Amino acid sequence: MKKMRVFELAKELNIDARELMKVAKDLAISVENNMSLIDVHDIGRIKKRFVKETEKQPDELPQESYVEKRVSANIIRRRARVAPSPEKQVVEPSEPEEVTAVEAVEEKPEKKEQKKAPKPVEEEQPAAAEAETPSVPAGEAAEVAPEPAVPQEGPVAAPSVPEERPEAPAEEQPREKEAPEVKPAPPVPLEEEKEAEKKEEKKKKEKKKGKKVKAPEIIELPEEGEDDIARHAAKKLKKPKEKEKEVYTQSDLYGSERTVFGKKQKKRRDRRAAAQSMQARKKKIRIGRAVTVSSLAKEMGVKASDVIRILMDLGVMANMNQYITADEASFVASELGFEVEEVRDEIKETYLVPPTFSPEELEPRPPVVTVMGHVDHGKTSLLDAIRQENVIDSEYGGITQHIGAYQARCNGKTITFIDTPGHEAFTSMRSRGAQVTDFVVLVVAADDGVMDQTREAINHARAANIPILVAVNKIDKPGANPQRVREQLAEIGLVPESWGGDTIFVDVSAKNRIGIDDLLEMILLQAEVLDIKSSRKDGARGVVLESKLDKARGPMATVLIQSGELKRGDTFVVGSTWGRARGMFDFTGKPISQATPAMPVEIIGFSELPSAGDTFFVVPNEKKAKDIVSYFRESNEIQRQQRQEPKEKVTLEDLYSQVREGKIKDLNLIIKGDVHGTVEAIQNTVTGIDTGEDLRVNVIHSAVGGITENDVLLASTADAIVIGFNVRPEPTASALAKKYNVEIKLYTIIYDLIEDIKKALKGMLEPVYEEIIQGRAQVRDLFKVPKVGTIAGCMVTEGQITRGANVRLLRDNVVVFEGKVDSLKRFKEDVREVQSGYECGIGLSGFNDIKTGDVIEAYTHQKVEAEIE
Repeated sequence: MKKMRVFELAKELNIDARELMKVAKDLAISVENNMSLIDVHDIGRIKKRFVKETEKQPDELPQESYVEKRVSANIIRRRARVAPSPEKQVVEPSEPEEVTAVEAVEEKPEKKEQKKAPKPVEEEQPAAAEAETPSVPAGEAAEVAPEPAVPQEGPVAAPSVPEERPEAPAEEQPREKEAPEVKPAPPVPLEEEKEAEKKEEKKKKEKKKGKKVKAPEIIELPEEGEDDIARHAAKKLKKPKEKEKEVYTQSDLYGSERTVFGKKQKKRRDRRAAAQSMQARKKKIRIGRAVTVSSLAKEMGVKASDVIRILMDLGVMANMNQYITADEASFVASELGFEVEEVRDEIKETYLVPPTFSPEELEPRPPVVTVMGHVDHGKTSLLDAIRQENVIDSEYGGITQHIGAYQARCNGKTITFIDTPGHEAFTSMRSRGAQVTDFVVLVVAADDGVMDQTREAINHARAANIPILVAVNKIDKPGANPQRVREQLAEIGLVPESWGGDTIFVDVSAKNRIGIDDLLEMILLQAEVLDIKSSRKDGARGVVLESKLDKARGPMATVLIQSGELKRGDTFVVGSTWGRARGMFDFTGKPISQATPAMPVEIIGFSELPSAGDTFFVVPNEKKAKDIVSYFRESNEIQRQQRQEPKEKVTLEDLYSQVREGKIKDLNLIIKGDVHGTVEAIQNTVTGIDTGEDLRVNVIHSAVGGITENDVLLASTADAIVIGFNVRPEPTASALAKKYNVEIKLYTIIYDLIEDIKKALKGMLEPVYEEIIQGRAQVRDLFKVPKVGTIAGCMVTEGQITRGANVRLLRDNVVVFEGKVDSLKRFKEDVREVQSGYECGIGLSGFNDIKTGDVIEAYTHQKVEAEIE
């Protein structure tokens, strides 16, 4: 036997679930509702309570004469199946036992039975037998029922009809012990009382106010079949109600339970008490690495405002939808009396940690080589010479603005090359290339030497702990000096092997294909030294080098496979997106069915455009992929909220003054590009321009793809400039831009783009005024002129002093006065200016406290155009 719910046990015992719950509470068994579970031991106790009367009856009553039906928890009804046999005398000794068994259960209807105390019901069996005659119709049963009130017939009929005694309802059976005391009571009052009770019962049945279990004799019809009896009993069991009182007291009308339309309604405090008891039992909650305030409150069954209040006391400002850390959630839970159990981060342990392989599972793979260096030092030209193709012609301006991945064969072996841009705007691309490679080929032009991006590339390689092989390019160019390049790199820490260091140097010329074979041999030698191996076991793992949006194919990405094998149809996850490999192409554009380690492959089938640098890995099915994507998005949201700083509050007065004075100026941009890496580089460059405090550059939207109508509408609303890099606007977008006067700027070279943005920023900046010193004059004598004031007799020592010029009076190099020259005379004549080496008289406007030895300094303000760094 297993555990059962309350409604299941009630159905098995053919009783109402509420009656079962009352008996369970009497037996101190905890049940909350119909769905509560009852264990095996308690089931046995309940069954024993309900079945103990029926277990005693089969030996006392003949099976062929009676049919037993349990009407409720404390009433068992027996029906006569055939006419009673007068010879059978079975139950006289068992009457006290039967009364005792029922007496223990039935205690509620004592109020009504006290009125019927003088009634000798149990002593008058002949009348009861008469009521049991099969020929009595249903309408006459009520008239026959009151006849057992004759007390004289009791001793005569006792031996003939013992079976009729159980027919009396259970509420009347306990009166058997009191019957001998009230035996001499007159029969007439009892009959009248029964008549009154019968009428009341009929009235109440007509009004449907509830069921009285007073006189079950009126429905005990012998002509009813067994099915009719069962159906009638089941109907009465559907809605058992408590007996109505004839006299109501104040406690009944204003008690803890109210009756509305015959149904009980519990007060809210009862539900609150039940909720509090449930909360008291639930002391442990399980959360992950972070949880929102609302979900934590729901898990604990408390209001979100309580959680927010505790967080505020902790110094954490969060709303209902914000994430809080596991430590903060633990503190809140402990304050509310809960204990937090952290859930193991299964996704992180299974998929985000790089797999480890045994030495037997590893096998050699092609080396991955990243070509890095300063812009225009010949990186792509060197790759063209190695692959014997002309890739550089496909790049605008002859400079690489995308990250590219290729493979080349040398001496029967495959080498994977990754080409990175050298322009300063593509720092993130170079960093990404250094992180996925086995070693770096640093290209340095022999005529230029070490430049800024050369040093940056070295730093990226050292940060990733990657070996460096130096290719000194353009050795055939006039003015080339490979020796100077070695000296500069040795100062940085790259000492050539010929000088006793550990860095390989190769002199090459990509244009004339000089030294290419030597470079390839050194690359293969370096790969053998590093003993590069990988495993093809399990699903593929890799990294996204570049991503773009193709109109025909949708989102596409170039992925470098680092371990495992990728097959067409595999489900994968990349950052916060997932997909299925619907198609794969190698670096030449040829379709392939599987990709092996160190192979760059272009994949279609992404649900969204992934970001460059995201980790790529294969998962078993789509469901697992969606779970992991949800995990990543939740992590990104947590990081985003943690990065957000509280915004400074601005009052309406401050905002109005800033707008009126023109202090805040924004240059809003919408950036669209052909690939994700380029868009990212442009965004980082323009937002990194130093514009001062009065000007801001806001990239309100950036994406991969052509310029659409939505971009133009957004630019019109935000007063922004649309920048397209290697993309074109749609015809409808161009027409819409003309209509709304939105400026669309198209570029193919990043130099031009950055220069134009700087020019736009210069036009928005306020002009800068620079102070220029015109001249200095030393006070040597003082003259007081009536109605004019003090005139300083001066010698001009530097420059010139001009009438009306701005001047400041210095005394011991401390500014005493700032104003203007009011009068300027030489030999009593007004002059316009006095040059250095001449004497003059100077009068200052509104200032007379001049002393001998002071210095008068004349200056002007000149407008200077603002510079953008």
